[in-house]
Amino acid sequence: MTGPSIEDTPAAVLWDMDGTLVDSEKLWDVALYEAADWLGGTLSEEQRLTLVGSNMDATARYLLEVTGYAVTPGRVAETGAWIRDRTADLFDDALPWRPGAREALAAVRAAGLPSALVTSTERALTELALNTIGREFFDITVCGDEVDGHNKPHPEPYLRAARLLGADPARCVAVEDSQPGTASAVAAGCVVLVVPNDVPVEAGERRVFRTSLTGLDAPALRALFASGRA
Repeated sequence: MTGPSIEDTPAAVLWDMDGTLVDSEKLWDVALYEAADWLGGTLSEEQRLTLVGSNMDATARYLLEVTGYAVTPGRVAETGAWIRDRTADLFDDALPWRPGAREALAAVRAAGLPSALVTSTERALTELALNTIGREFFDITVCGDEVDGHNKPHPEPYLRAARLLGADPARCVAVEDSQPGTASAVAAGCVVLVVPNDVPVEAGERRVFRTSLTGLDAPALRALFASGRA
């Protein structure tokens, strides 16, 4: 009996972080609501949900807009710095895992599949998060301040991860929870495993949906890879 062919097996797995592996969006909630208060305004739940998957500069600009400030480079930098400092305090403690995420990372590692972490979160905060997640699960990491401003939903984060791994993006599985991240991975040519968290993600090409990462292992990845390519 022969095993699965190379064509049926993904070349690499590219993992989003916030909301996918760890439930850190809840900590971002704290930082963003407090940042709006620091700016003398408020942030509604509906407005907050539009920021899921956004990078720091886009988040700072949006907060300035909804709190009535003129958006200038200086104010964007100052607001971003405040959010970074507050989030760093929150990320310094252990982060809560999403269901099945740690086991899925371990199963993919045990199967010998190359893995990358591909996140819109900046390097300094990602390093804090990796204290919980574990650096040993990833061959490379790509952060939001390392893509020359081409953050998700631009395809560059996933294209860069595939390049660094020496993998064809079309033979990679990206694991995502948000619309911007899913759009980024699809545009890069990946098959996307979508596990929605705080916000719904639209169905579309090369997207396979699960309710959680529980039970995700190498055979399950091969099956969803084949399904996403069909």
